[in-house]
Amino acid sequence: MDKLDSIFELQKGFQDKLKRERNLDGIPMEQWLQKQTLAMVSELAELLEEVNFKWWKNPHELSPERIHEELSDILHFFVSMCIESGMTADDLYRVYVGKNKENHMRQDGTSQKHGYEVHQETGESASH
Repeated sequence: MDKLDSIFELQKGFQDKLKRERNLDGIPMEQWLQKQTLAMVSELAELLEEVNFKWWKNPHELSPERIHEELSDILHFFVSMCIESGMTADDLYRVYVGKNKENHMRQDGTSQKHGYEVHQETGESASH
């Protein structure tokens, strides 16, 4: 089993346990996704605190360990949303690879969507 499959399996087990033990079975997908999105936003805010985004405050020393923990928390909620919406690890990989290809094409100016391409001479985006 690859790592992404393992992450999905571990999250599914945790999610099933959480729903069972916290009496969360039967929550409609829309509400579950809303709750998970809010939780992820909260974790993103915690990550922001770790990386000194407050320019008006004296910065603290960065802790790679705490940053990694916040990133892992974000991944938990993200994978939970994938599972709840019916997306498998294989689906995520396929969609990601396709979107990554499109993102490269956008930057290269070969996509049907324009406005992303970079002028090679200057390194500036086409809108400048």
